[in-house]
Amino acid sequence: MIGRQVRTPYGKFLDLLAIDADGNLHVLELKRDRTPREVVAQVLDYGSWVSTLGRDEIIDLANTHLDEPFASVFDETFGDTLPDELNKDLELTIVATELDASLERIVTYLRGLGVPVNAVFFSYLEDGDRRYLARSWLAPQREGAESPKPSAPRSKRAEWNGRDWFIAFGEESGSRSWQDARRFSFVSAGGGHWYSRTLRSVPVGARVNVHVPKAGYVGVGTTTGEAMRFDKALVGPDDKLGRLADQALEGRYHHGPEGAPQDDDVAEWVLPVQWDVTVPVQEAFWEKGMFANQNSACSLRDEFTLERIAQHFGLED
Repeated sequence: MIGRQVRTPYGKFLDLLAIDADGNLHVLELKRDRTPREVVAQVLDYGSWVSTLGRDEIIDLANTHLDEPFASVFDETFGDTLPDELNKDLELTIVATELDASLERIVTYLRGLGVPVNAVFFSYLEDGDRRYLARSWLAPQREGAESPKPSAPRSKRAEWNGRDWFIAFGEESGSRSWQDARRFSFVSAGGGHWYSRTLRSVPVGARVNVHVPKAGYVGVGTTTGEAMRFDKALVGPDDKLGRLADQALEGRYHHGPEGAPQDDDVAEWVLPVQWDVTVPVQEAFWEKGMFANQNSACSLRDEFTLERIAQHFGLED
């Protein structure tokens, strides 16, 4: 639940505004003693405004109604980070105490036109000492045509600054070591095309924010070259470059049986990085609501995460 009695730019207040695990908004209006036409007109009015809200506007709105940062509350509620895209779909729900023939007729007609509106009815029942609250929907949820798109939609996907990347550095099974990465200035991924392809797409000059799964963020730096296979990667200053594979390393950086040949899809790929800051895994930084992803690399758009990383590691930009 984002907020109750949420004020609109038109001076009116919608009863309840909520968000689901997919990042879609829900407008809920209580019928109370209003006529079917009044409540339907009201929920459509509110829906016309909510459907235009962009990601930044939703986050700002939520932060004004919640006691904690929106991203943290979302993580705690759904056990997942805030999606990059918010408000892709919208649900309008009328909450009533009884089935009204007029309301049923209007809602059914609007749904047939593709309007994402539904009605839910609650009945309070008593049977001796037992009490029941029964709920029933006018129509199955998420049934019908896709939600209509606003004529001038604002950005509902987090804008990317074109510079920051998320890097997942997995240390599972000893395949790689963060200590090696800190010492020899690199990040790496491999063991399959799905793991290495995203890392290989990170450009020179990108800022990488490195995350160790189940631990947190451990380093920030700038890439100084393109990704190369581990067996060909070079490390060290320009005048003393040496093969990474010839160094004393804690990780194996080899997938499959030792000595078995590896094609590009299976091989470990290494991306050289000039570190701004790194910490041991034991000092990894993590807060609820921060961004994490299973991809080895992807654009990092989440402002909450970027702000927390900058503050924690003392980064000016």
